[in-house]
Amino acid sequence: MNANPVESRLVKKATLAKRLGVSPRTIDTWVSRRLIPYLAVTSRLHLFDPDAVCHALRERYAVEERRLAF
Repeated sequence: MNANPVESRLVKKATLAKRLGVSPRTIDTWVSRRLIPYLAVTSRLHLFDPDAVCHALRERYAVEERRLAF
């Protein structure tokens, strides 16, 4: 069975936090404030598209693209 290309881009909170250089708690705060997009699989599991998160953070904080690139 082949994975859907969209699903293969989604990452868990710990992976996203590591890529962005922030704590998992920071990701929780951004989610609770609805600053970044996420997919709520269950009430305890959220998945993130790193590109969409970077885009949202750049829009919100006007951060240069190269600083958040993966």
